Amino acid sequence: MLELRNVVKVYGKNVRAVDDVNLELPSGVTALIGHNGAGKTTLMQMIATIARPTGGQILLEGVDIVKQPDAMRARLGFLPQDFGVYPNLSALEFMQYFAALKGVRDPARIRRLLELVNLHDHADRQAAGFSGGMKRRLGIAQALLNDPDVLIVDEPTAGLDPEERLRFRHLLSEIGLRKLVLLSTHIVSDIENMAGRLAVMNQGRLVACDTPDSFVQRARSQVWSVTVPTQDYERLSAGLQVLQAQRHAEGVTLRIAHPTAPLAGALPAEPTLEEALMTQRYAVRERQDLAA
Repeated sequence: MLELRNVVKVYGKNVRAVDDVNLELPSGVTALIGHNGAGKTTLMQMIATIARPTGGQILLEGVDIVKQPDAMRARLGFLPQDFGVYPNLSALEFMQYFAALKGVRDPARIRRLLELVNLHDHADRQAAGFSGGMKRRLGIAQALLNDPDVLIVDEPTAGLDPEERLRFRHLLSEIGLRKLVLLSTHIVSDIENMAGRLAVMNQGRLVACDTPDSFVQRARSQVWSVTVPTQDYERLSAGLQVLQAQRHAEGVTLRIAHPTAPLAGALPAEPTLEEALMTQRYAVRERQDLAA
């Protein structure tokens, strides 16, 4: 169990990148969702003991890792958003180097991990010549070297092709059966069938935390579908929160986020998880506008 209590991170004079976050993270996969600048990366860096909170506590099974960072580092696997490789090392040498840093003395484990991320045929190639997706896979492998109890991955599928993303989603799901996995992503399909909990951040604050099914359930009365004539599309959609617009021979079919039927003929629609999260974001924005 990882617990965040009133965690704050302030930069400069008064830029609150993370603002009074309280969150409990049990075993399983939790996904951090939010726009760029919402505070996701800063929060993950503090949990990974790379950055120090301005205030609050981060507890791993009751141990304050702000005061005792080694308690987390010994049990942590971390893949940052910007992951680089050493230009003169092969993939195998790169893994051997990180294994030495982490105290891993099992050469067979290195080979197994390279196979797991489909790099075993490229083990002797210089990593500097890898594609972006291959470098990302190598980063995933190094994060798993020490069989971590806590795995933190920031935008893990960036640069991966669809097949690689599918493989990585399955891998994270399996790890989440027995470990704590925290990831951030902008690709909702990556978490739809993988994350047991979603934590939504906005302007440094945690605005919601629940299961994917619960987000969809709450959005069921908030998403509507209606087809409008093509020539009337711009006029009728003005001022509405349009989630999707699909043009076809009969006109334009709109999916709209709104608390009540937004247009004549609009019918309730079953929301996708992505639409549910967008509806949540619109609701947060409206509350902020009212508060201002």
